[in-house]
Amino acid sequence: AAILDTPSLSLLSELLEADSKSMRSMSGSRRNSGSSLVSSSSASSNLSHLEEDTWILWGRIVNEWDEWRRKKDKLLKELIRKGIPHHFRAIVWQLLGNATDMPVKNQYSELLKMSSPCEKLIRRDIARTYPEHEFFKGQDSLGQEVLFNVMKAYSLVDREVGYCQGSAFIVGLLLMQMPEEEAFCVFVRLMQEYRLRELFKPTMAELGLCIYQFEYLLQEQLPELNVHFRSQSFHTSMYASSWFLTLFLTFLPMPVATRIFDIFMYEGLEIIFRVGMAILQYNQTDLIQLDMEGMSQHFQKVIPHQFDSCPDKLILRAYQVKYNPKRMKKLEKEYTTIKNKEMEEQIEIKVCVCVCVVLSQFIIGPCVVSQYTEQFVTGLQTQLEQSRLQEAELLGALKEMQDKVLDLEKRSSSLPDENNVAQLQDELKLVKLRELETLHSFREMQDTVTELNQRWQVTRETTTSRSQSHWKESPKKNALNELQDKLMGVRLREAQAQAELREVKLKAIQLESQNQIHSKLIGRHEVESAAMQERLQQLAGQNKGLQAQLTEMKRKQAELDCKSKEEVMAVRLREADSMAAMAELRQKIAELEIQKEEGLIQGQLNHSDSRQYITQLRDQIGELKNENHYSGLPLYDISNHRTDVPPYPFKTPGLRKRAMNACEN
Repeated sequence: AAILDTPSLSLLSELLEADSKSMRSMSGSRRNSGSSLVSSSSASSNLSHLEEDTWILWGRIVNEWDEWRRKKDKLLKELIRKGIPHHFRAIVWQLLGNATDMPVKNQYSELLKMSSPCEKLIRRDIARTYPEHEFFKGQDSLGQEVLFNVMKAYSLVDREVGYCQGSAFIVGLLLMQMPEEEAFCVFVRLMQEYRLRELFKPTMAELGLCIYQFEYLLQEQLPELNVHFRSQSFHTSMYASSWFLTLFLTFLPMPVATRIFDIFMYEGLEIIFRVGMAILQYNQTDLIQLDMEGMSQHFQKVIPHQFDSCPDKLILRAYQVKYNPKRMKKLEKEYTTIKNKEMEEQIEIKVCVCVCVVLSQFIIGPCVVSQYTEQFVTGLQTQLEQSRLQEAELLGALKEMQDKVLDLEKRSSSLPDENNVAQLQDELKLVKLRELETLHSFREMQDTVTELNQRWQVTRETTTSRSQSHWKESPKKNALNELQDKLMGVRLREAQAQAELREVKLKAIQLESQNQIHSKLIGRHEVESAAMQERLQQLAGQNKGLQAQLTEMKRKQAELDCKSKEEVMAVRLREADSMAAMAELRQKIAELEIQKEEGLIQGQLNHSDSRQYITQLRDQIGELKNENHYSGLPLYDISNHRTDVPPYPFKTPGLRKRAMNACEN
């Protein structure tokens, strides 16, 4: 759809041949206001013949815009899908958005003189908008200044929306193509007419709707990828939110994103859905093999550079995606009803809480208010959760019943319908009637044959008796009698032959009826076998899917087991480290206590002038050394006053206590 077909090319050639002379005489360039038209004569020497024709064509489109929108809208759509030339983008975007003459343009200079409550937020995010682009590099660059002006002006025009971070990228793209006043007008038109205002509201209700619709497309057209995303908890909002908020400007390279923005200016958000689905279709086989982290890396590093060299490839794939606007409208209604129900439930809960608070203030008292309201709210929340679980169970049961109904419908479709049954019954009745008629005629023939046999026997007896009694009669009479006998025999044989013929015909009719019945039975069996084969193929496909899910679940279980084992080992290592640290701390505490006790003893020795006291203390220390010698433990040598020997902790409480008592004495 993005490539021009043969009739379109022929139309283009006719347009170019008819108006090439008149278009080459045009001159002028686009000023800051963007209202003057762009001519191709000043740059045609540096372009190829095809580019010259494209410039001429787009110059005529800009000059005769209203006529093209009325009469040649289909051709204009094809040209926009093929790409708007860079030098025409500013004026064409303004014409597509109907933003050439807007009253808000005259208010722009007055808005810049006012102060906005969002100025700090805008200043903070300005440096993050296209940080690698030359126009926006540097803190005091011209690009950052005009971007700040446009965002500030819009925050004053639409105070409900104010400022949203994703909108700066759209304004930045507009500023790359046109002056700030025109970019401001186009951005206002985008917010008002292209559903962007609902996307950037604080509630972001439109973003939730877009995610809901995109999930439906994903589930309908890429069910395997949708199941893989759900199994990995890779939600749609994790990768698609930026697509809708920034129109792929932060996801794809600038040339590809600008091509998508060309189509967005003409067709709206439909191109965002199409491009998103085309990207997922192109990367389905790779994404199914990755886990959540791998898919995040694939979205960040691989996908954005897949269509750098050929944006037309992405556009072609996008228009191969199935997109039904009526179905999207139904999904919008469904999402609205769901959100309305949730809002009603929240309002009911809030109303109940307020009523309980008011009643409790007048009846129960302020002390019990908080406890009662908390209990009431928790009870309501549990009831709400139970009702939602019941609703989910009912939906599951309803789905099972729908599956059963579909299965029964398939079975009933494989059976013959009522008309075929009625025809079979009529044919059976006719066959039975023919059979009865043939049986009746056969019985009549048998009766005639028996009657003829009886007559034959009677005539034979009479002839024999006559021949015996009248043997002397004339030979003429005898010959006549013989001829009569022969005639009777011939008639008898003829009757027998007719009876046999009718019997053969009866058998043939029976065989034909049986053949018809068997052929119809064979046809039914063939239909049933085809249905069974189709069912078998479906079951085989389901079996493959279930086996793939089973292997994936086993792989996840193995990963979880490995992770759990690693976590258990890490916990055990941390426990061992903590126990070692505790042991070290206990040892340090014991050493510090002993140092404290030794310090006390040293203080007593230094301040003591009694020689007798020192000798007594040495004797006691000698006794303790002797006792310690038997116990095999070393003791700190206090008698020689050596401070270079490190203290050794007492390992038995008895020795420690006796040493302390001795020091005190």
